[in-house]
Amino acid sequence: PEGIAAKDLVLAIIRKLGASGGTGYVAEYYGPAISQMEMSGRMTVCNMSIEMGARAGMIAPDTKTMAYIAEGDRPFAPKGVDYARLLQKSLTLKTDSEEAFDRRELSGPFDIVGDVHGCCEELEELLAELGYDVAWSGESVTVTPPAGRTFVFVGDLVDRGPRVPDTLRIAMAMVGAGTALCVEGNHDNKFGRMLSGANLKMNHGLQASADQMAAEMPAFKAKARAFVDSLPPYLWLDGGKLVVAHAGLKEDMLGLDNGKVRSFALYGETTGETDGYGFPVRRNWALEHDGEPAIVYGHVAAPDVQAINNTWCLDTGCCFGGRLTALRWPEKELVSVAAKRAYYLPERPFADRAR
Repeated sequence: PEGIAAKDLVLAIIRKLGASGGTGYVAEYYGPAISQMEMSGRMTVCNMSIEMGARAGMIAPDTKTMAYIAEGDRPFAPKGVDYARLLQKSLTLKTDSEEAFDRRELSGPFDIVGDVHGCCEELEELLAELGYDVAWSGESVTVTPPAGRTFVFVGDLVDRGPRVPDTLRIAMAMVGAGTALCVEGNHDNKFGRMLSGANLKMNHGLQASADQMAAEMPAFKAKARAFVDSLPPYLWLDGGKLVVAHAGLKEDMLGLDNGKVRSFALYGETTGETDGYGFPVRRNWALEHDGEPAIVYGHVAAPDVQAINNTWCLDTGCCFGGRLTALRWPEKELVSVAAKRAYYLPERPFADRAR
């Protein structure tokens, strides 16, 4: 609009995301306001990305960008055939029109499962209970859903349980076939960093994943790493009526993807205090939720599903000897199967985990 400069635009973005909202990320800008902006304004926007903690800012090249490169005497700009090649390639680099988390066009029905944590036998049993057919052929698996239904994983596929690789195979096969969706859990995040060679503390069940993955071929490890690295922080579904995030999400975070949002989606919110077992005391954000949209999550294991203000915590501690639970949407029907046994001894007694 007239009177609004590039600096005003980026300051408005920073006001919304916060001074650390871009920490660790590269900010990409797009949309009608950016398309209409002259190159000097675009440079201002990208340069000011540092003011919200971003590593850099970028705008996909378009004809305006290429005209700017061609004009004047720019000693380092490509000329002639080199310019023509650059032009042809650059104009194929388009910004995605939608974020990975925004799947509001998908209306389900959905079957949303809590934290699996490598409990593949229970996952197979739950899938069968929900009407999915699981067929293995060696290390390959095909999962056929009931007509029209989509499976959704709330994250934490790995660690603690006895069949982490097979759990990944099922999730990867279903997501690849378009019959499932999956968000990133904090254990998946750390697992991916382990596969990338990061030096990590092998606690909270990560050692079980490391031991099991040691027997896998490099190609599978690479596919598993690429899969967990690709997972979105949350999913916005069913016309905006349903949100799935590993540790939950506040309504004012919907539509955003930055460091603060990803941290909340992975770990939730804490008070800064620790409990008698040395764990962070969690702030029960669900008590403040106004009921819309429905938010389905896991992360905090409890003996029973915790349903508060149209939020549903589905982590019923299968790896601790509890149950593996799914919520059918929009029916809001709970389906669960009992763990075959306790696979992992929790640092904090399982019975003490209820809200």
